[in-house]
Amino acid sequence: MHPLKSAITYKGSTEFTRSELVGILAFKLRLMDVKSAKELIERSIESGLLVEKDGILVINEALLESEEESEDLFNALVEYIARSLGWDENDVLEGIKAMRERYGDLDERLLAYLFGLDKGVDMSKFKDRLEV
Repeated sequence: MHPLKSAITYKGSTEFTRSELVGILAFKLRLMDVKSAKELIERSIESGLLVEKDGILVINEALLESEEESEDLFNALVEYIARSLGWDENDVLEGIKAMRERYGDLDERLLAYLFGLDKGVDMSKFKDRLEV
């Protein structure tokens, strides 16, 4: 589940002050540290996932739903690769991280797809689900 979705579930609202959202993500839910929570907020504002109105952060629920769908695809890719190779999912995630360092800031789903291909996994069932 996306951290912002967890925050909505915890509070029961899509509106937060900046400090309230950091507190929920870092202390109440213990999903990340304070620095990571602040970085998530900044990235979310830049991507349009969060909109700031008069000092209040409002979560764009429609965009959040589409983000979660892409996370589901990423998780499916990681799980499929791990199962195909007989690896642990954490090992696959480390491999994808290494590819990010090599290829730069590509979409994580594309990196997972490329990682699978690189390891000789038949990734054809995911080809049509990727948006390039």
